[in-house]
Amino acid sequence: MAGNPVIVFASFSPNAGQEGEVEEILKGMIGPTRAEPSNEIYDLYKKTADSDSAPSFHLFERYTDADALQAHRDTDHYKAYRAKITDYLSDPIGVVVLDAVDAAS
Repeated sequence: MAGNPVIVFASFSPNAGQEGEVEEILKGMIGPTRAEPSNEIYDLYKKTADSDSAPSFHLFERYTDADALQAHRDTDHYKAYRAKITDYLSDPIGVVVLDAVDAAS
């Protein structure tokens, strides 16, 4: 029997002037991740800069269960993105992993 769905929220704060590089790295993850058999959602969002904050990027991810999330983290595309993206960020990646309590399918 499969486990409960796992949701991931990941936030990225680019270095000033490196928003384009961060966006391209993250966009490069969309196709390969959506092609993973246990990925249900992999959506990228951007918060535009305003007077209170710099631009940032946010991923909303859903996997069938915790094993599926680990399988994602074991892929070559995930390892390559993690090795590259931190050079372009002003803060560590903010990651929150949640278990679904009551989520629409």
